[in-house]
Amino acid sequence: MTTLEQAQLEYKNFLAPFQSLVLSTADSVGLPNASYAPFVMDEAKNFYIYVSGLSTHTQNLQANPQASILFLEDEAQSQQIFARRRLTFNCTARLIERDSEHWLNQIEQFSDKFGGIIQVFRDLPDFRIYQLTPTDGRFVIGFGSAYQVCLEGESYLLPLKGKGHK
Repeated sequence: MTTLEQAQLEYKNFLAPFQSLVLSTADSVGLPNASYAPFVMDEAKNFYIYVSGLSTHTQNLQANPQASILFLEDEAQSQQIFARRRLTFNCTARLIERDSEHWLNQIEQFSDKFGGIIQVFRDLPDFRIYQLTPTDGRFVIGFGSAYQVCLEGESYLLPLKGKGHK
């Protein structure tokens, strides 16, 4: 069993190796879609995705700004396939206005993280930046080790007992 201090340390470092997130969206009638997108994160722990307006997930975010994101431990790294470490957030999506100061700051973060491909996307008019703001989260380390992510200030974990995994 993991102690709360160990879990907090794992949570703090869990996102470091990730360059993309698994994105779950739904259209205006609730039809779900699972996809992925490369991301950057700001100091306030908002996630940003730079996506084509032609993709299903972007169209879904336009119709329904609720999304869920998932960071999932690589199967090859997992000690138990039924208990892969994972971090999920329910989010509200907001389109960042193109060429605004906020957009320019985020595009710079994308360029720093992903290099020259961003310049190619920048010239494509259908590409958009969405801010995904977490509303709640859950961090699962293994069997019997599930935590609610409290997002106030420096986010922290609260153990979940008897509520199952997500």
